[in-house]
Amino acid sequence: MNTSQKVAIVTGASQGIGAEIVKAYRKLGYRVVATSRTIAPSNDPDIATVAGDIGERATAQRVVAEALARFGRVDTLVNNAGIYIGKPFTQISGDDYQAIMNVNMAGFFHITQAALAAIEQQAGGHVVTVTGSIENGSKGGYSALAALTKGGLNAATRALAIEYAGKRIRFNAVAPGVTRTPMQAGKDHALLGSFHPLGRIGEPAEVADAIVFLENAQFTTGEIIHVDGGRHAGS
Repeated sequence: MNTSQKVAIVTGASQGIGAEIVKAYRKLGYRVVATSRTIAPSNDPDIATVAGDIGERATAQRVVAEALARFGRVDTLVNNAGIYIGKPFTQISGDDYQAIMNVNMAGFFHITQAALAAIEQQAGGHVVTVTGSIENGSKGGYSALAALTKGGLNAATRALAIEYAGKRIRFNAVAPGVTRTPMQAGKDHALLGSFHPLGRIGEPAEVADAIVFLENAQFTTGEIIHVDGGRHAGS
């Protein structure tokens, strides 16, 4: 087994932003382990796919085990899996709460713990999390659950950046605004774009570009990059 080539794990990798992230890491020369609930096998021998619910610890363990068995190492983890439930706060059900906590929080917790054990075997590494632009609320939508989970992930990114700096493992995040993905299919993109100062929604490749920047920015850790058309700065 050739273990000299770097390896990235990407969650939520089957479509939208996740699929673009997989492409971006392949262009960087990384091998990739891609996971989502319904991901299909890849024809690329340097991409391994693992289907499963990222909110389950057993899935996280299978993903990391596949990375080590197939490619022999883990260097980067991209926590991209996430869901959004847009409802008035008092209409959020217990099932809604459990669903978003399972993917956005438990998914981050389990795979990050498992991947770190492998990344620590290298001379350094990187964990980057796709969060959300939630500082000024969500004009035109409902953002309480997004703020609860994505805001928590932004805070955890900074805390872990300090905790793991001595091991040369960097933690960063990318916070997108509304992005053109299957989640936005059938919606009024012009209206959604008007919520961003630049007047449009983002593209998945623009989020992937920010992640690639962070991958190459070796002196950057604890950073939250907003890819939101200026939304975080105010409207």
